[in-house]
Amino acid sequence: MDYGCKGLCALISGGTSGIGLAVAEKLLLDGARVYILGRSLARGLAAVALLEAKTGQSPAFVPCDVSRAESCRETVEQIKAELKEKGASASSSSVDKTAHIDILVNCAGVYREQRLEELTAKDYEQIFDVNVKGTLFLTQAVLPLMLKGGSIINISSDAGISGNYGCPVYCASKGAIVALTKALALDLAPQIRVNCVCPADVDTPLLQEQLAAAQGSYTLEEMASAYPLERIGKAEEVAHVICALASPQNSFMTGSIVPVDGGITAKG
Repeated sequence: MDYGCKGLCALISGGTSGIGLAVAEKLLLDGARVYILGRSLARGLAAVALLEAKTGQSPAFVPCDVSRAESCRETVEQIKAELKEKGASASSSSVDKTAHIDILVNCAGVYREQRLEELTAKDYEQIFDVNVKGTLFLTQAVLPLMLKGGSIINISSDAGISGNYGCPVYCASKGAIVALTKALALDLAPQIRVNCVCPADVDTPLLQEQLAAAQGSYTLEEMASAYPLERIGKAEEVAHVICALASPQNSFMTGSIVPVDGGITAKG
């Protein structure tokens, strides 16, 4: 599918697995230059090898812990230097013009089922540091490289729209992303578009971790039965919507909150 992203530069946090990895694959196939971020070097290198095998294109992996503002800044500075170096070798024009990021996908996130009665301050910090602080400070670090224009896609959740049982802090963190998206869409217009995708349950490693933590209290089939479409989502289905929002062909969309949830939020 042609998203119109050929030649654009994309940065994807949480890009080593799940939805982020699926976004990287689609953008590479579309001709974009792709940087994927993640905490694990081993997972990053494995993701690069997988993407190269599937697309024939070479993404770049840069280690980054988005829960640390300093790590976000250092990562973006590293990417900026690389973009300048590549631009200088490819063109005689000002290298500053080449240090530009067109697409930012804030996909890094953590999920934990934990009732309020069991919550500790450390639990709260771990969830908010990745889901909210990570989105805020990675976006802040990237902004100087998007001043000529760009598209930011934040990843929230159906739980950020309608809530869910047994995970109040996760719901609060994803609700914060919905509100942040709308605020940034106003603050950064007209140069930068900011939209939000809200997936429901998607078949990713994160979901497998969730099921393992549930210790048999519910099954994948029981989860699927809650959806009008009677199944959970696939990473590539969510990735398609993210890439469509990132596309210059959707240049009149900003501040949009887009559920990709099998109809579950339509149930109210």
